[in-house]
Amino acid sequence: MAFEVLSRYTPKIALIATAGHINGHIVNELVFALAVNGLVWGLIIALIALGLSIIFGLLDVINVAHGDFFMLGTVGGLVVATSTGSFWLALAIVPLIGFILGAVIERLVIRPTLRQASLTIVTTFGLSMIIQETVRATYGAQPRRMAAPIEGTVPLFGINYEIYRIAAAIFAALCLVAFFLFLNRTKLGTWIRAVRHDPETATSLGIPVTKVTAFTFALGTAMALLGGVIAAPITTVDFRSGVDILPVCFMAVIIGGLGNLQGTVAAAIMLSVLEGLVTSVVEPTTARIISLVFMSAVLLVRPHGLFAGATR
Repeated sequence: MAFEVLSRYTPKIALIATAGHINGHIVNELVFALAVNGLVWGLIIALIALGLSIIFGLLDVINVAHGDFFMLGTVGGLVVATSTGSFWLALAIVPLIGFILGAVIERLVIRPTLRQASLTIVTTFGLSMIIQETVRATYGAQPRRMAAPIEGTVPLFGINYEIYRIAAAIFAALCLVAFFLFLNRTKLGTWIRAVRHDPETATSLGIPVTKVTAFTFALGTAMALLGGVIAAPITTVDFRSGVDILPVCFMAVIIGGLGNLQGTVAAAIMLSVLEGLVTSVVEPTTARIISLVFMSAVLLVRPHGLFAGATR
């Protein structure tokens, strides 16, 4: 049985049977495909949410504009790939641009309001509006699609699944592994962990806290743009796409435990697979509501998140 695989912003695919009638076998294929697509999206969202988590954990900044950094990644990926003819060049260039952009934003926007949670929320909300309207004015309001850089499908447990989606999941997973290796095996990573744990003691030990803070915000921004580039060929490129991604990232950070990086990754994957499976029987909006109910239930039982007891 052949299926047409469609994607939207939420971790969902619509599978349309092109022949025959729906039976138990087709339903099983549908559910499996939705679960796999949820896993793919979960790894990408984990990368984005991880950037949000390290910014919150180190700076205590609730970055409302983080979803728009993801959107900039999708738009930047499409623009660079279209201009140069190479998606892989976009995959290398756009995150670097995001790192520089993050460093500039940290210096001009975040640092003046640092340690003032209410001001950072207002500031980053304003930044979000500026980014969205700037992209709409320059890029346009019409949603666009990017062709997958790796075409074709492969048989996967009875369904034909896009090769690029599998490649995107593997690459996102490798990026997550690289991040944790950097955080635990390098001097700069040790500094970041030290500042997250106790900034006053880190300062007394001679660690350049201000520079570490700037680097962390720039890194978190770059990770959001990287996630955007990876996701661009499997989602719609639109100036509003960050609005839909942001709640999922926040839910992953909250369920995983505020500041708990490993928990954030686990929660992002769990939420995406959950929404993928639930989407097989309900509408995407209802699936998102179920995710929010799940988050509320988790907070009632474990106010500090599912993985609050894990190593931070």
